[in-house]
Amino acid sequence: MTCQSSESTETLESDRDRDRRANANAVESDESTIAVAMKDLKNTGWYWGSLTANEAKEILQDASEGTFLVRDSSQRDYLFTISAMTSAGPTNLRIEYKHGKFKLDSVVLVKPKLKQFTSVVHLVEHYVQLSRASDKAAAAAAAPNGTVQLLLTRPVYTATPALQHLCRIAINRQTRRVQELPLPNRLKDYLTDYTYHV
Repeated sequence: MTCQSSESTETLESDRDRDRRANANAVESDESTIAVAMKDLKNTGWYWGSLTANEAKEILQDASEGTFLVRDSSQRDYLFTISAMTSAGPTNLRIEYKHGKFKLDSVVLVKPKLKQFTSVVHLVEHYVQLSRASDKAAAAAAAPNGTVQLLLTRPVYTATPALQHLCRIAINRQTRRVQELPLPNRLKDYLTDYTYHV
């Protein structure tokens, strides 16, 4: 028979309580991060929600290379998927969410090298900028070993975006110092509500 002192029992209970609080805080933080990511995605106009892979393929079928959209992932372990037109046809790339960050899913060897982002829109914006830069630099060069280069250059909108939203994107491309612009505060608030330029 073993005896436990009341001190060790209290320590075990306090450790369990601390672990429960830490887990609850992590879940709350994840929920908050995902909620903000969803709000930003819904503001883009190129988030299609619960679109299937076949429906995305149909939308992208006649699009030019680099055309893309973001949709909910059909795989349980992922929240979102980027569907994009490549030189080989429409393809899908899952977006992984772990520890409060989003990144593209990839093979195990490449995963640690992929950049992580606090939102899906930041992730897409980053790869759009890379694609636009590499598209100009390698327009004539063919991909080595028959591999397909993934470009994200032009989003497919669910509906024609409002002129206000397009102006907001154009202004955000030009400056990140919106508060310094000679504009009414209400307009500055509208511009900073969606700080991206894609």
